[in-house]
Amino acid sequence: MKLLLRFLKLILPPSTRQFLRAIHRQFIFHRAMKKFIRAPGTCTQPGNPVLNDLVYGWGNETWSALDEYLAGCVKHALSSPGPILECGSGLSTIVVGAIAQKYGKKLWTLEHRAEWALKLTTYLKKYKIDSVTLNTKPLKDYGEYCWYEPNLRTMPDRFTLVICDGPPGTTKGGRYGLVPVVGNKIKPGCVILLDDAGRKEELAIARKWASELHAPFKILGTAKPYIEMLVLNGRFLHTAE
Repeated sequence: MKLLLRFLKLILPPSTRQFLRAIHRQFIFHRAMKKFIRAPGTCTQPGNPVLNDLVYGWGNETWSALDEYLAGCVKHALSSPGPILECGSGLSTIVVGAIAQKYGKKLWTLEHRAEWALKLTTYLKKYKIDSVTLNTKPLKDYGEYCWYEPNLRTMPDRFTLVICDGPPGTTKGGRYGLVPVVGNKIKPGCVILLDDAGRKEELAIARKWASELHAPFKILGTAKPYIEMLVLNGRFLHTAE
């Protein structure tokens, strides 16, 4: 088989190889999703072959959550007793949304790119996941930072898990806007997962959140570190209007 693949790689034009690779990714992703939906509780550890297949099949390995962070999202989504907030959509939306669907939970996802939200909607419909509320609006400039513009009145009063992988790190203020915009919905006991802990900007934001929310944190993962934070007091001064 390996010899055949090498031979095909030599004789097939790049466009054909790209097309076949896309078909293969779709097949792998669909197969992995069926396994995941059937038994998400078996996918809480990094290195799980189902998670690896989901990352490969999603086709965005350089940007998507790698399996360490994704495993953390799965683990906490399974144990989260209430609604979940996700900042920035992607593969985690499908995975956590499937968990929410299976166990009667709700996922609120904030996204600022309409084309990306359209892709997510297609996948959510394909796997019959209606537990996700996808809030799609351009980022809003709040002055010192830019962040999402959620519909606060329709959101739950208390989130028990926050998955934060957006907005992009190049955004003014990075991901800091989570606390000033929706801080009054982050209560004691809430877990915050912040991706990209290998970036100094993310560490600075985590330290600021830790001070404002009285929330100690630790860094997990090796290939693509992420931050796990537990809110103790939920101290907060105001919510952005």
